[in-house]
Amino acid sequence: MPRSKIYFILSMVYLFFSFFYPLQNISYAYGQSKGESQPPSDTTAVGKQPVIEEPPCNPETKSVVEEQPFVYKQGEAVLPDKCPGQINPIPSQDADKQQEENEQDIMESALELLNGSQDYWVKGDLENALDLLDQAYTLILDTDGHTEIARQKDDLRLLIAKRILAIYTSMQTHTNGKRGEIPLVMNADVEKEIRNFQTVERDFFIQSYRRSGLYRSIILKELKKAGLPQELSWLPLVESGFKTCAFSRARALGMWQFIPSTGYKYGLNRDEWIDERMDVGKSTKAAIAYLKELHSMFGDWLTVLAAYNCGEGRVLRVISRQHLNYLDRFWDLYSRLPNETARYVPRFLATLNIIKDPKKYGIDLAKDEELPVPSPYETVKTSKPMRLQDIALHLNTSEELLNTLNAELRHKITPGREYELKVPLEVAEKFALVGNEIPRWEKPAPVSASTRPVLIKHRVKRGETVSYIARRYKTSIRAIRAYNHLSHRGIIRVGQYLNIPRSSRYARVKADQQPDNKVTEELTRYRVKKGDTLSSLAGRFATTVSEIKKINRLKGNMLKSGQIITVVKTVVRTYTVKKGDCLIKIARGNNVALDELLDLNNLARKDTITPGQIIIVK
Repeated sequence: MPRSKIYFILSMVYLFFSFFYPLQNISYAYGQSKGESQPPSDTTAVGKQPVIEEPPCNPETKSVVEEQPFVYKQGEAVLPDKCPGQINPIPSQDADKQQEENEQDIMESALELLNGSQDYWVKGDLENALDLLDQAYTLILDTDGHTEIARQKDDLRLLIAKRILAIYTSMQTHTNGKRGEIPLVMNADVEKEIRNFQTVERDFFIQSYRRSGLYRSIILKELKKAGLPQELSWLPLVESGFKTCAFSRARALGMWQFIPSTGYKYGLNRDEWIDERMDVGKSTKAAIAYLKELHSMFGDWLTVLAAYNCGEGRVLRVISRQHLNYLDRFWDLYSRLPNETARYVPRFLATLNIIKDPKKYGIDLAKDEELPVPSPYETVKTSKPMRLQDIALHLNTSEELLNTLNAELRHKITPGREYELKVPLEVAEKFALVGNEIPRWEKPAPVSASTRPVLIKHRVKRGETVSYIARRYKTSIRAIRAYNHLSHRGIIRVGQYLNIPRSSRYARVKADQQPDNKVTEELTRYRVKKGDTLSSLAGRFATTVSEIKKINRLKGNMLKSGQIITVVKTVVRTYTVKKGDCLIKIARGNNVALDELLDLNNLARKDTITPGQIIIVK
């Protein structure tokens, strides 16, 4: 019989006897004291109750013998000896007596197995302890149920059930070693997630694995200190792809994806300067504390992971509604969880399977020595607001490295109070010399409502430059850099979102003052300079590479310094929204596809437009 089925049956037996069976005479009771998961000592009886001496066999005490079928001596359960004064059975009862003796032998054998499991448990050999309990339970199932044997059978069932539950509790409470590992389950749901990582999410998996080199050693150290399974160090791959600034639709932030309320609960602070959910060290300790609390609540790591994703309250409600007999039956719970959580656990198991044997799944992962490693750092105290790019400039170090070390800084600016800044180890001493020379960051003065800019979100596309974006939105390069904390040489990346400032006054210009539906083009001759490329020129003149090649009849992409080329300088065409306009109407009136119009203005179909708003139509 499968052990999981035996656990289920015995837990039901335990619950039945806990409510309906008189337990006052059963002294072998695990789980009733504070140390329920600890094996008893060799010198005291189980449950720390006194040894029950054998009562005399006489009519007045016969009922006592029947109600106390087991006696405990030196920590072991034993059957009472036959009463010397018993009356010999009559010959017609020989067959019944023989059957009773056979069943009595079975009960004694089961009892020996029960006591043998006790020895294994004391030694810490839980596997053999459970095997003997399985055998004992299988033996007593073969008895037919004679009155006295039936009572012994019920008592023994309860003892076995309690012993199994006690051992199981000790297995789940102590998470060090083999018993603390998360099982590598393989089923249809896990295989589906593996296929996703092999195909559509292949790049995500490989890049996330590579980023893990920066943080996983920190996580492993904390997991070892807390006595939790090392497999949990891969949880951030599923949560955030090992990105410290990952932000979800549920407002979860950081590598461990804490929502604000859970972050506060586990000591992660947040204010206008910092958000410690992005601090690798502090968020890792908070995540481990949360995982430990969930494990003490559920006792099963797969259920713990589900609760980490959707919240312990949701999991408890599902268990309560479905009346689940909950030991290690996560997959009974699985189908009743939210879709995202239902994928979450198989996705984590798929990650463990792939990392264990990447070649088996055709994924080429970087070797350990090829992964980036954490940079050694030292903390220095600051007390004034400074931009990290200014600090990097004065320390002659990498701005990107400073951003990585101080990921909790929301605006890449140190707080205007005492703060421990992490700097690369090799420049820590230099900071003491040049710290006073680093300019203090001054918060921009508040502007009146009439001059306050309207910020537009723009997603950078391939080939775009800051100057091109500035011309497109009729703003300045300096303004874009200021509102996005870009340095003079700051590089923008494809897919990056920029805040584009446009003054309210400009946005509210009356329609009759706008040059609606006008576009001007002019030919300009340009002398190629060293470092120019077709892509950079296309961005500078708000045109395309193919347009430049077409006008100049260029076959390749190479340009020579001093070469004269002709470019078409295009002025962006705009439209001012009028009362009664909608996006579809504007698109049709300007002979542009709706999707293209939405893309040009970074709008969604459901977005609302207002009269006076400027819409780019070309």
